[in-house]
Amino acid sequence: MPADEKPKVTLDCLGLYCPEPVFRTRMELDRLNSGEVLEVLADDPAAVEDIGSLVKHLGHEILEFSKEGGVLRFLIRKK
Repeated sequence: MPADEKPKVTLDCLGLYCPEPVFRTRMELDRLNSGEVLEVLADDPAAVEDIGSLVKHLGHEILEFSKEGGVLRFLIRKK
């Protein structure tokens, strides 16, 4: 991963269920400056659609999404 895509913050939402992961992701994105990257870790299956919809609605960009075991990992760049 290029240095400019290194996460500024990692948000651990493991063990949390809807609506907490999307709510906390929104709060953390609001704290970041434009261009900074947020890493979100979640294990709620609904987070795939919820966080994806949030990012699209706010106009940010999902740089990377992966699922390893039951852990979902999002890299989101704030616009």
